[in-house]
Amino acid sequence: MAEITPHTRLRPSPYYEATLAEGVTAFTPYNQMLIPMGYGDPEAEYRRLTEGVSMWDVGGERQIQLHGPDAAELAQILCPRDLSTAKQGQGKYVALCDHRGTIINDPIILKLDDDRFWLSIADSDVGMWARCVAAERGLKVEVTEPDVSPLAVQGPSAEDVVAKIFGDDIRDLRFFWFRDAEVDGIPLKVARSGWSKQGGFELYLMDGARGVDLWNIVKEAGQPWGIGPGYPTPSERIENGLLSWGGDTDQNTNPFEVRLGRFVDLNVPDDVIGIEALRQVAAQGPTRHQLGVVLDGDHPQPGHDRWHDITADGVSVGSMTNGTWSYKLERNIGFGLISAWCQVGDRVEVHKGDQVVGARLTDIPFQREDG
Repeated sequence: MAEITPHTRLRPSPYYEATLAEGVTAFTPYNQMLIPMGYGDPEAEYRRLTEGVSMWDVGGERQIQLHGPDAAELAQILCPRDLSTAKQGQGKYVALCDHRGTIINDPIILKLDDDRFWLSIADSDVGMWARCVAAERGLKVEVTEPDVSPLAVQGPSAEDVVAKIFGDDIRDLRFFWFRDAEVDGIPLKVARSGWSKQGGFELYLMDGARGVDLWNIVKEAGQPWGIGPGYPTPSERIENGLLSWGGDTDQNTNPFEVRLGRFVDLNVPDDVIGIEALRQVAAQGPTRHQLGVVLDGDHPQPGHDRWHDITADGVSVGSMTNGTWSYKLERNIGFGLISAWCQVGDRVEVHKGDQVVGARLTDIPFQREDG
């Protein structure tokens, strides 16, 4: 492959040097930063995540801070989910939409105080969006990107590792809630969250100069449980139905098409961006939906890319938005964003270049069918 040329617009995360020392083999750009995409043994990294504990550099998951007397108002205008009952120390998963009801990001919004919020974002410029909306609405709020970089600790043993560092009372922290913490003079916020279904925490580092220190503290604490480096492995995230905004969505995707309808509150104020369009979609029903795709055959196919068209009886019905080998199912699987008339159990054909592979549509998350 061609090299990625260093540039001032492409920033290393605070954990960059630590990941190099761990033997990272691939990076991808994310929010103008580099995040690791593997350490050379995908199956070992999958097993560590699903059976033990894994630590990830997710410094590219940037925080967009809304701070000021109108911060709560701006947060609600951006989010088609009712934030009126959100408590300090609570996070909520939201689908930010444009005026058409199209998803433009799917962050967790964290309420730090009545006048300060963080949007923990996927890979798009939410900061610019928020600043434009604030200016257009005449709101008194400062929109910035603070020095905050998450480190994920994920897997069945993640709670034991984090409790060893911060104490057993961290076990009482509820899903998507967070609290202030400090270790070895490093300021943090500890959240029970993360982009896996295995359970775990994200440590929001608030001093970018201490990234390697924090990495080594977590690594040392996790030794009894066999901790090692990893990343959100495609097999685990697809098996468990986790959406990748921008990969599993296109420029017309609304939340109801990709299983996010439960995160949309239709009774939010009328000035929430996209809510009128979302109410129409909810009333009429989406024209597409997301289903699982299980390909025929039991040999791994390379890649984690779009598999292009899905057809049924020779008619195009949508596309397979990702593809990966499932270690749990021992099949090639992916998500299909397809016509609403396609249903679980239907047979389809998946096209990738000149290759055509038969497949079966299924529910998400995927379930192993024994026998």
